[in-house]
Amino acid sequence: MRLLVVEDEKKVANFIKQGLEEEGYAIDVAGDGEEGLAMALDGVHDLFILDIGLPRMNGLQVLEELRRRKVATPVLLLTVRATIEDKVLGLDAGADDYLTKPFAFQELLARVRALLRRRGEGGPALLQFSDLVLDPARRTVSRGGEKLDLTAKEFAILEYFMRNPERVLTRTQIIEHVWDYDFDTGTNLVDVYVNYLRKKVDSGRESKLIHTIRGVGYVLKKEA
Repeated sequence: MRLLVVEDEKKVANFIKQGLEEEGYAIDVAGDGEEGLAMALDGVHDLFILDIGLPRMNGLQVLEELRRRKVATPVLLLTVRATIEDKVLGLDAGADDYLTKPFAFQELLARVRALLRRRGEGGPALLQFSDLVLDPARRTVSRGGEKLDLTAKEFAILEYFMRNPERVLTRTQIIEHVWDYDFDTGTNLVDVYVNYLRKKVDSGRESKLIHTIRGVGYVLKKEA
């Protein structure tokens, strides 16, 4: 999943970005409200982590504009202010949750997971393609009933494939979804990770699911 962090304090932004990337999320960062709003309107993010005290356009203004434009993506507000009035103001503006600085990363992570689970309610809890099953909430994968041990990046790539079955995904699309906007598209890291993933998913199995489309990218499909 892809998250947007809108935070002008670089140390805080880097702390959040590094921690969430280690958990397998793709993270984009904006340093002010106007930049954050522009990125949020791209429609590619699953969750916004939004600081209230932003330059150029404060977090509440960003939030109000997103909701005015019918953007329903969950928003976790960050602030140093902890009064009941401030929390009510943020929640009334359309926030889904509220976290006061300073905070422990594990609390941030728990709130992120809760919001993403809530967003997925009403849809299928599991992703399944052929005998491959992925549980986004528990972050587990199995094939033919056998549990697969994936790294965070391998899990993120496979989840992207399974949300787009039988669709050819270019290397650039995979980079932008699993890494971030600023990642070097000239690297072969995508190929390296997909090869790691293919060994775990397909190695030793009669039916192969991850296929290379030469010169383009990859696709999750059953063999013809």
